[in-house]
Amino acid sequence: MCRHLAYLGTPIALSTVLFDAPHALAVQSRAPRHQPSGRINPDGWGVAWYEDDRSSPTPIRPEPERYRSTTPVWSDDLFADGARRAGAIVAAARLASPGTTLDVHNNAPFVSGHWAFSLNGYGFRGDRAPRLLAALSPARRAALQGDADSEVLFGLVLDRIDRGADATTAVLEVTALVDPDDDMNVNLLLADGARITATAWGNSLFVLDATDRFVVASEPLDDDPAWRPVPDRTVVSSAHLTTYGGSR
Repeated sequence: MCRHLAYLGTPIALSTVLFDAPHALAVQSRAPRHQPSGRINPDGWGVAWYEDDRSSPTPIRPEPERYRSTTPVWSDDLFADGARRAGAIVAAARLASPGTTLDVHNNAPFVSGHWAFSLNGYGFRGDRAPRLLAALSPARRAALQGDADSEVLFGLVLDRIDRGADATTAVLEVTALVDPDDDMNVNLLLADGARITATAWGNSLFVLDATDRFVVASEPLDDDPAWRPVPDRTVVSSAHLTTYGGSR
């Protein structure tokens, strides 16, 4: 399993969600409170962040900056985030799925254009790998850099967006394509610098919807009572919840 998060709101220092919050990513990756499988997330981490541009006439941001490493987030001394600030952030700490390589190319966030993506769970369980790979468009299949199921699912999401689907529809269709078992975990997280879309399927997900920020995370970053759990088999997008059967 993994721990991941996305932040959208008033620009903040990256260190706030990565290291400084009481249960920041670096904390929950080695002391998770809700992770159903695996004690820690030691197999690297990554962060993508979008430069804040309030003068932009559209909500679409350019491709985010990104840092990825195979070093555990809690001991990575090479990431000097310094005074970096951003109004949109996606970050993840990895617990590698069995059989996948410990390689930075397998670490979320995965980025393509203005999209950033993370998977908390596994999509290749059973005989799913060849079926999902075959469902990728030829161009996206040829562009794969690692052997992680996360990158394949991201490609499948992008294929659907290329065909005109919105983010919510895309992640729901890919979840259906995975056809997860009742005991599978398939939490997808997709962001474009202006919107966040995330699913909860078999693993923990929490949302904080405040006037100055919208945050989704595998676990609350602090003790703010405004955090609330996202129901299982639900997609959350910006400020509304939709179950897999329709609107709530």
